[in-house]
Amino acid sequence: MKILVVIPAFNEEGSIGRLVGEIYEHIKGSDILVVNDCSTDGTGNVLKSLGSVKYLTLPFNMGIGGAVLAGFNYFLENDYDFLVRMDGDGQHPPDQAGILIDAVVNGGADAAIGSRYLGHEKEYSSHMRRMGINLLNSLSSIILRKKFTDNTSGFRSYNRNAVRYLAADYPFDYPEPEEIYILTRKGYDVREYPVRMKARETGTSSINTLHTYYFLVRVLLTIFVKYMIGGKK
Repeated sequence: MKILVVIPAFNEEGSIGRLVGEIYEHIKGSDILVVNDCSTDGTGNVLKSLGSVKYLTLPFNMGIGGAVLAGFNYFLENDYDFLVRMDGDGQHPPDQAGILIDAVVNGGADAAIGSRYLGHEKEYSSHMRRMGINLLNSLSSIILRKKFTDNTSGFRSYNRNAVRYLAADYPFDYPEPEEIYILTRKGYDVREYPVRMKARETGTSSINTLHTYYFLVRVLLTIFVKYMIGGKK
């Protein structure tokens, strides 16, 4: 059983080294691939100093979707069995990854999402972002007839079939909510599990207030056009 941990990273020099150490401690036997999304700080130098960590440096900033897709392609080309995705800013504790890995390795799920809201206090997001998440959750319940509580979580695991299907046509701009629709509408078993998350350790989130509005409008339009109008089959 070969597990690859994929970490999309943009300007995470302050957290990436510690995160890699924790992954080796808690996800034993896994390989780690950091996709450096053309960081402008010292992230690249940190990765070079880590030695055993595999990393890709993208030639220009491709955003989260492009970075994750690069990780997916590396996974498929190198014959891994299961993939774990987590952010490079320290919000996703590696000691929680076992919950998601067990779901796809032993539990029969095709993909597992770590939810910060399922069974936990709702203390991780701004009020505006939480309102957007609630709206996305309501839409997924209506369209997919399945409840999700954290559509935007990037803490996920997948089996090889799910990764192969996603990599064939992956959304580049804020892909997390759309992933759920892509897989569920195709019949893949996507499940949520409660996990503990942390606040960002270093750096600054790329999603400010303006980006939050853009994110919400863009995702809502995508869901409406692709899955309500064009995806009724």
